[in-house]
Amino acid sequence: MAKTLAAALCITATLTAWGAENDQASIAKGEYLSRAGDCVACHTAKGGKPFAGGLPMETPIGTIFSTNITPDSNSGIGNYSFEDFDNAVRRGIRKDGSTLYPAMPYPSYARVSGDDMRALYAYFNSGVPPVDQINKDSEIPWPMSMRWPLAGWRLMFAPEPNPEAKASGERGAYLVEGLGHCGACHTPRALTLQEKALNDHVGNDFLSGGAPIEGWVPKDLRGSKTTGLGQWTEVDIVQFLKTGRNDRTAVFGGMSEVVDHSLQHLSQDDLGAIARYLKTLSSRNPEIAVRGDDDAAQRLHRLKIESLGARIYADNCMACHRSDGLGYSQTFPGLANNSVLSDSLADSVIRIVLTGYTTPATKEAVTQYTMPAFGWRLSDEEVAQVTTFIRQSWGNVGHQVTADDVAKIRKGISDQELLGAAGPLLESDSNRKPVDK
Repeated sequence: MAKTLAAALCITATLTAWGAENDQASIAKGEYLSRAGDCVACHTAKGGKPFAGGLPMETPIGTIFSTNITPDSNSGIGNYSFEDFDNAVRRGIRKDGSTLYPAMPYPSYARVSGDDMRALYAYFNSGVPPVDQINKDSEIPWPMSMRWPLAGWRLMFAPEPNPEAKASGERGAYLVEGLGHCGACHTPRALTLQEKALNDHVGNDFLSGGAPIEGWVPKDLRGSKTTGLGQWTEVDIVQFLKTGRNDRTAVFGGMSEVVDHSLQHLSQDDLGAIARYLKTLSSRNPEIAVRGDDDAAQRLHRLKIESLGARIYADNCMACHRSDGLGYSQTFPGLANNSVLSDSLADSVIRIVLTGYTTPATKEAVTQYTMPAFGWRLSDEEVAQVTTFIRQSWGNVGHQVTADDVAKIRKGISDQELLGAAGPLLESDSNRKPVDK
């Protein structure tokens, strides 16, 4: 009898230990998956606590605020069952039965497997500290604030997840189309605001480039040699995702946060899978022949500078980006045959010239490099001229930029942003004003 009791206790202890270890494994897996989904980026306000919500998001109909997804039982998701959690993430249905605004990318998350959803649930319930922070109401005016029409939108445009779905198929496609929700930014949207394609099987609109977000243009991720990743190798892509830079370019805009919070934390295998998948995507549009062009390089090298744009480049840009536009590997981005510069929209390039930019520090690229802001001392016409010059030199095929184009971008930028890193040095000069503001 004693031996039987001892054996039972031993089995119970073993099962308890196994269960605790299994729970920890699920929490760790969920944390990794939350990184892949970059959940912290949207659900954390600037200066706020992780996952406590409150981040403002501009939409075509007004401002909404991300919600508290910590396990707090008062203001977070502490009272959510797995079914409640699954409905919100993969179906866009709140606990009260109403529909979430599609700023939550549930059409993409419908692709996530049931097993991965359970790991995410374990993490957000047991791996995230609870924060009692009440959610903010949206600033969308009535009647646009009514949620019942969203149910119709959801039924028309959001796929129904398969409860038995597995994380099967090509790993890169699973990450890009699902948790990574890359299409939410990098795919054009219809007038009814749904993504024109949720995967490559639906059509080559998928990942062909999106509309500007907070002034930055999400680039084409398909195979175009002029505007996409056609000239990038898998190694280039992995390096960019992991460090925010490669031999061709450097990250900017909202993508900096994606690299910082999400992509740099993914495994080498997953980054490689993403790169392989992206390289399978064909170009959306007929290709423009990529041409070599060293005319600008030769003129700059010999200081035979005729145009205003070339003169501004020589005075302000050439020391870092060089006369041949190649820049310096892993330090100052190359401009020659840079797909960002050949995009039909010049918003990102204009904004970088006006405000400058600092590359993020990552685990494997800890040094940050800053391009100074030129908005405080270059006029709209001067910015237009130098931007046009770099968009039409060294093989780039971007359209001409006008002073009106620059003025529109400048209008949405604060004076402090236009001063950039020079701000603290110029604060004492009360007579200095950013030009053309």
